[in-house]
Amino acid sequence: MEKSETKENPGFLEYVYELNEGMELAEALQLSMKEINNLDITQLNRIGLKTYEEGKWTIHRILQHLIDWERIWCFRAILFARGDGTIPEAHDQEIMGKNSNADELPIEQLVNELSIVRQSTIMMFESFNKNILETNCRFFEYQMPLFAIGLTITAHQIHHFKVIKERYIPLDSRITN
Repeated sequence: MEKSETKENPGFLEYVYELNEGMELAEALQLSMKEINNLDITQLNRIGLKTYEEGKWTIHRILQHLIDWERIWCFRAILFARGDGTIPEAHDQEIMGKNSNADELPIEQLVNELSIVRQSTIMMFESFNKNILETNCRFFEYQMPLFAIGLTITAHQIHHFKVIKERYIPLDSRITN
């Protein structure tokens, strides 16, 4: 793709910034960690593998999706932070979700893994200085500053936790009975 075809500040970044409510990256990452730690494991276990609509992912798959994509975004951040020069490819979340075995894993394991991955993400972003955080990251069809990768990770969690709250929590048998 020609440089002139590359979109600066892609449209989804406005949504990312909106979901993070103007927070700085460090604050957004810490808040996201608290939200992970505040998940009600007992309630998620009661919901189990239910979905709010046929063909939608279970909470297990949503958590695995968050874990997978956080790792992908962190890999991308490392490429840019270290000046590798590689332009990361796009990935298909539907293929990745379909090939996940998340529904076979206990919810506790998935929440623990998400927590560990997030802690690693926090440490990675804390290790970057201002110049690294402001590095322009060019992707396959857009570009954005490196710090926005971290905000994309937190916004992704905010989005999916909102879906869980609005569409999955009502499936809890203690709420519906």
